[in-house]
Amino acid sequence: MIPGRFVTFEGGEGVGKSTQARMLAAALEARGIEAVLTREPGGTPGAEAIRSLLLDTAGQGWNARAEALLFAAARSDHVERFIRPALDRGQWVICDRFLDSSRAYQGGGSGLQDTDLLQLHRIGSAGLLPDRTVLIEVPPAITATRLDQRDGGEADRIGGRDAAYHARVAAAFAALADAEPARFVRIDGHGAATEVHASVLAGLAPLLEATA
Repeated sequence: MIPGRFVTFEGGEGVGKSTQARMLAAALEARGIEAVLTREPGGTPGAEAIRSLLLDTAGQGWNARAEALLFAAARSDHVERFIRPALDRGQWVICDRFLDSSRAYQGGGSGLQDTDLLQLHRIGSAGLLPDRTVLIEVPPAITATRLDQRDGGEADRIGGRDAAYHARVAAAFAALADAEPARFVRIDGHGAATEVHASVLAGLAPLLEATA
């Protein structure tokens, strides 16, 4: 059996990750490649329940350490019950956010140590990493407009944090991509969805060719 592939989409708020993840899954299916689409936090009933705890704007919210633990717990269930079984079946798993979001948001944004976040991932998910991580980058002024159109000013708990927080997140994503160029595919998301999709396919071409 040809092994499955694991591709994640990362980036800040409003960069178009979810749209591009859906477009990639559809493109793979059109090529005869069985693909499953999922998201984080979420992807399993347990992880979706934790998603509500993390993102619901009701209540006082969580400190950064508790937030990191909840994300790691959701990810552990997601990996164990959904991602690894799909990969073992030879499917491509396309995931909207994964470990690098924790490293960028709870690490870069909230100041937790990257080594601690990686240790949580080793404990919870046996250190699973994607075959490729697609990082979509868009200037902040554009994402602010997109978010206003998408959410009507009603962002979730993390998306609604201030501009300085999201600037730290964007810088952390860029630093992660700089540190792991073999895993990351950096995509300029400032364009039509179809144009960005073409860039995603081009960036993933070596992985697609290896599967053919």
